[in-house]
Amino acid sequence: MSRNLRCMIVVLLSLASVTSAQNRVSRVAQKGTSFGLRLFQEVLADQWGKNLGFSPYGVTSALSVLQSGAAGTTLDQIRKALNYGHKEWAVALALNKLREQISGQQKSAEDPKPVHIADGLFVQRDLSLTPGFLQRFQATFHRHLSQVNFTDVAQAKDIINQWVENKTDGMIKDLVGSNNIPPLTRLVLLSAVHFSGKWTVPFLEKATHQRPFYRSDGSHVQVQMMANTGKYNCSEFTTPDGDFYDVIELPYEGEELSMLIAAPYEKNVPLSAITNILTPELIAQWKAQMKKVTRLLVLPKFSLLSEVDLKKPLERLGITDMFTQETADFSRLSSEKPLYVSEAFQKIKVEVTEKGTRASAATAAILLARMAPLEVIMDHPFLFMVRHNPTGTLLFVGQVMEP
Repeated sequence: MSRNLRCMIVVLLSLASVTSAQNRVSRVAQKGTSFGLRLFQEVLADQWGKNLGFSPYGVTSALSVLQSGAAGTTLDQIRKALNYGHKEWAVALALNKLREQISGQQKSAEDPKPVHIADGLFVQRDLSLTPGFLQRFQATFHRHLSQVNFTDVAQAKDIINQWVENKTDGMIKDLVGSNNIPPLTRLVLLSAVHFSGKWTVPFLEKATHQRPFYRSDGSHVQVQMMANTGKYNCSEFTTPDGDFYDVIELPYEGEELSMLIAAPYEKNVPLSAITNILTPELIAQWKAQMKKVTRLLVLPKFSLLSEVDLKKPLERLGITDMFTQETADFSRLSSEKPLYVSEAFQKIKVEVTEKGTRASAATAAILLARMAPLEVIMDHPFLFMVRHNPTGTLLFVGQVMEP
């Protein structure tokens, strides 16, 4: 075999390896998004009718970290819910690669990256860790682990709140109170996702005016509505029940990230007509079938702050054992039997203005042939999501019932 031929074989094998790794990242991203949307729908069951912000990526990332220390039925439940598979090293590598693709590389202090992701694992300082766990955890996930004295509730609260505030550029303050950290707490896992993006086509501030926004009960309130005429990816779709709805995409600078907004065409159709059918496949279909056209977009400025208890929604998806001292099994993290997850919650803050967005935390749709309206006016409850387009990962998803 010639030297040139040997070199060619090495190159081909190398390319195959890269392609395989990228396919693994794509599968992990899709499965994470699928789980995140199912959890979002469970969260909506407890929060319906309210403004809500949620980070699918934040929860799936946190559960993936917990999976590394779980065993027995606790591990089985997390694996089944996430559906990542049993090759943990491969999943961990794919998650790290996904994290790198989403957050990107910061070019300079003047040009910061739009997405910052951090996970924190806080364990009781006298907790005996399973030999090798800390090294394996840091080498595999490159995550932050801190030992905290949870019996000193005030100090533990301050440590956690300061960590969250630092990781979210000050947007999320006072995540936990003293009541969230009972003295018997042994583990707190946090995931922080901070996003700050500027619209590719910003709204002119002088075009923002008071306009009515129609609530789901038919009443209305006057709110600040932004307006802009530009070329947007948009289209009309229909639900399986025959309800028409609009989807429009607002790209951020760089266009790797964008906000998708969807709302029923008729004001009397509930937003649940869309949220109940959400899947990664449906969102991918929106992206594939939207076309760039000139539209007048009218969108309210909004700011929302959500606090979501994730325990019951996670339990409804089959993740139950990790919340109970008697059944939790984190023996790959520690040999101490009482180790369990005492809290699982998320706090999200989203701000949408003329300049852009700051945020810290398969039923097929059918493309209609009828002519789309020249205006897209989001003057009634709508769904929004911030999406990393190359991987399809949802960083944030939520509903605005009243700006």
